[in-house]
Amino acid sequence: MADRNAPVLSTRALNRATMERQLLLRRTAVPAKDAVSHLVGLQAQNTRPPYFQLFSRLEGFDPAGLSALMESREVVRIVSLRSTIHTHTAEDALTLRPLVQPARDRELSMFRKGLTGVDLDRLAVLARELVEERPRTMKELREELLPHWPDADPRALAVAARCRLPLVQVTPRGVWGRSGQVALTTAEHWLDTPPRPAATPDATVLRYLGAFGPASVKDMQSWAGLTRMREVFERLRPQLLTFRDENGVELFDLPDAPRPDPDTPAPPRFLPEFDNVLLGHADRTRVIPPAYKGRNGVGNQAYGTVLADGFLAALWRLDETDPDTSVLTVQALGALGPALREEITQEAVGLQTVMSGAPAHDVRFGTFVDFGD
Repeated sequence: MADRNAPVLSTRALNRATMERQLLLRRTAVPAKDAVSHLVGLQAQNTRPPYFQLFSRLEGFDPAGLSALMESREVVRIVSLRSTIHTHTAEDALTLRPLVQPARDRELSMFRKGLTGVDLDRLAVLARELVEERPRTMKELREELLPHWPDADPRALAVAARCRLPLVQVTPRGVWGRSGQVALTTAEHWLDTPPRPAATPDATVLRYLGAFGPASVKDMQSWAGLTRMREVFERLRPQLLTFRDENGVELFDLPDAPRPDPDTPAPPRFLPEFDNVLLGHADRTRVIPPAYKGRNGVGNQAYGTVLADGFLAALWRLDETDPDTSVLTVQALGALGPALREEITQEAVGLQTVMSGAPAHDVRFGTFVDFGD
């Protein structure tokens, strides 16, 4: 039963706890693979963001390190949380993907009109044979499956294969500095291992709290794209602490998890579009001030986020069209004092030094998104 007298955590307290667990209060000297595991994956709808996520979190990060993990198949790109592409460790790809299968089933139901008369079990068998023979593109899957069900919607057939099977994007897709179209095979085939049991909901909740807590049931459901998680939290309640936010919402947390002083300094950090710290809660005010809701992206259009004092304060974009000079533009969402501008500039230069191949770097403060204000 919820404790109505549970301690209240302010928005700043929640922010600092989240920043600490997200490795954003200070860069951490841990291997990239360990960071990917701790964060329970990196949102990877595009290929470059996972590298920028780790740059802002890890001491001495080199993109080649994550690329090496991709090429050695220790991490992979796979549709998982919220039915979006994530970079996961091989172990998490094998165990989290079956846990979130209900979300993939919901996605598949949206295409049911185009799948009338299709035997989905047979489709999964055929698709597995195809992608394990050699990696296939979605176009190739459509073309190979359509003769079996000529009256079906070709796109729905390929989507059904993607929803029914744990498909990974094979390299060179996702390798830093290289390009490659999306080609798919099963996680088991790519990793040369048999299927694994799904991660348990209980263990996944505990991992989520370790990286995103303190958090509510709705927060966890929003992060994972799952429903009906209340009973899991209730089962875990005896081993968790409970708090309330300033609106009275019950929050759960691990007893030994860090909850820093709300006044702990939080240096500027540049996050790419769709970083999970921005998406990992139903109530995102712990990172995004209400006045800036929607300013870092709408729908599939998103922008890089600059955190200052732990909160969204500006947008950023990197222009590398000139091979000699990379230009990083910062668009402030509110007033930035001279000292903070200097801190942001220094962080921007550090980012360009590591993440851009151009020998010269230019940092500008300007406008590139028109909000129509």
